[in-house]
Amino acid sequence: MQLKQLTPDTRPQWDDFVMSHPEGEFFHLSGWQQIFEQVYHHPCWFYYIEHQGRILGLLPLAQIKSWIFGNKLISLPFSVCAGILSTDPEATRLLLEQAKTLATSLKVDCIELRHRRDMLPDWLTKPSHENFACELAGSPEQILAGVKKKQRAVIRQSLANGLSFEIEQEVEPFYSIYSESVRNLGTPVFAKAYFQALLATFPEYIDILTVRSQGQPVSSVMSFYFKHQVMPYYGGGTLSARELKSNDYMYYQLMCHGAQKGMTQFDFGRSKLGSGAHAYKKHWGMVAQPLFYQSCLVKSQSLPNVSPTNPKYQLFIKAWKKLPLPISRVLGPVLAKDLG
Repeated sequence: MQLKQLTPDTRPQWDDFVMSHPEGEFFHLSGWQQIFEQVYHHPCWFYYIEHQGRILGLLPLAQIKSWIFGNKLISLPFSVCAGILSTDPEATRLLLEQAKTLATSLKVDCIELRHRRDMLPDWLTKPSHENFACELAGSPEQILAGVKKKQRAVIRQSLANGLSFEIEQEVEPFYSIYSESVRNLGTPVFAKAYFQALLATFPEYIDILTVRSQGQPVSSVMSFYFKHQVMPYYGGGTLSARELKSNDYMYYQLMCHGAQKGMTQFDFGRSKLGSGAHAYKKHWGMVAQPLFYQSCLVKSQSLPNVSPTNPKYQLFIKAWKKLPLPISRVLGPVLAKDLG
């Protein structure tokens, strides 16, 4: 077996392995290396194990080094799951060994590998996120019937509010809405260049659904489509979205749109335990599954806590909510790129 790193020439082979592996994720795709390196300048190491010309396992890694949030080696930042993908125990062992060797040479605080199941029982696992998903029915009526009763009533109200939606491939007006939404939550926004890079790198896997009220954009979501699954990943609404219930309308229409595209599962994505987003997704009646973010300490004596629920960030969050939008769009990307 040979340990190798991803090159432009081996991207098709890498992506074929991701597509064929039953646990291959959208976040495992080779295009993420370009995004991390070109947009955020995070160094990446996309390792794979090859035997007789065939890939037996892979592990993408990126380093985030921040004076605020610490120095970590992650698989991968901003992703739900992109940990070890392997068909062979020895390949798994070699990839883990290489990750530890790299982490030691980089003098990082810790390594964090993100999985949907307990792949590394000997590593530290801190419960922090759950993922919500459900099967997609074949018609809008069946999809609506599958939503929890109270949330179904909210969707019906939204359908009576004169809203409309369009499927788009342009960053605007999505970015204007999304940046306002996360500012209102006290969270730094990603750079517009990040979303432009996503659309340019994965054009066949991404679209944007934007909801309008009387012609004005009020809610918008960027979604990923992968292996018969639609995943709304970046979304938000303006201040009028709550009264219009346009976010509820948006996610329902996305479910219907996904079904029309042949998707069979709606992956509502991860949310932090105890967060408002976690409570909102539970109202839809979807099943919550724990995520296993598993860490190995290298230089640090304990796991870093960069959660917004950390008390030391509360003053920052309150102040950020009051920032004028233009300023938050300039300062936000400087901080957001290191959140991981």
